[in-house]
Amino acid sequence: MDNTQTIQPYKETFSIRRFARRNGTQIGIISVFFALWITFIVSAPNTFLSPMIYKAFMSTIPFFAIMAMPLTLAVIAGEIDLSFTSIMAMGMIIFILVYDATSNVWVAFLAALVTGLFAGFLNGILVVKLGIPSLVATIGTQFFWRGAVLVLSQGKSGTLVYTKESLLRPILVGKIGGELPMQMIWLIIITIAAWALLNRHRFGAHIYLIGDNENSANLMGINSGAVRIIVFSLIGVVSAFAGVIASLYVTYFWPSLGDGYLLRTLASVFLGGTSVFGGTGTILGTFIGAFIIGSIEAATVAVGLTGFWTKLIYGFIIVSSVAMHAFLRKRLK
Repeated sequence: MDNTQTIQPYKETFSIRRFARRNGTQIGIISVFFALWITFIVSAPNTFLSPMIYKAFMSTIPFFAIMAMPLTLAVIAGEIDLSFTSIMAMGMIIFILVYDATSNVWVAFLAALVTGLFAGFLNGILVVKLGIPSLVATIGTQFFWRGAVLVLSQGKSGTLVYTKESLLRPILVGKIGGELPMQMIWLIIITIAAWALLNRHRFGAHIYLIGDNENSANLMGINSGAVRIIVFSLIGVVSAFAGVIASLYVTYFWPSLGDGYLLRTLASVFLGGTSVFGGTGTILGTFIGAFIIGSIEAATVAVGLTGFWTKLIYGFIIVSSVAMHAFLRKRLK
């Protein structure tokens, strides 16, 4: 009886420590999230205690947070993709061209997604089959697709007012009950799908193994090339989807679509605890990181600073996150 009473507290303490070790990244980002939010509320109570600011966040943050989810998979696998902002615009220009030819928004929407899928697949082929580092390959395709958008559009923007007459627009960017934006619902759906793929499917286990040690993954019979091509393809199709909803939200298309999302998306991934070295990362962390990043601009203005501080803070977050993971990586070796 005495032994049982003595051992039981030790078991409970051990399980808590084990839980903390396994979920340290997620616990850390959640703690940062609440600490920052308390700071925002204390610094600018009129802004951050108003429901209007949260409605604004739910309307705008999904446009880049959606792309951060598949990008997290790529970074965990030890890769990077910098072309997704151009793929947003490329998918949308194909949407416009196909609609002009068919007068059918559903066909145009499908064509945009297929374009994104192809662009992502091409990135995967360049990296896997030709052996080009993903950083170099996707910088190249970023310029290529942006150039294609400018050539096809002749640098001209255009209205998408015709989409208001279709069911597609309320499905993608409408509001449930006049309050909850559909783009927020789509972000939640994509986040859950990415989490399930990463944590409840062997494909996710393969991603972690490849990011941790690709040679070991190959020796275990995992087709690392196919996994990486699929991940790049997912980034492409999701980026095209994000481009469509961002454009339909304002019912307008600009050839520069996506240019302002690169830093925000990358910062969301790295702030969320995904290591640039691969093998480590969580979808929950990226989801929370996206809302932290999405709130920084509003917070800086609300506390009296100019918007010029925003990019400085984004850059500081990315460098700090990478430095932290580098430090932890060395300590654990």
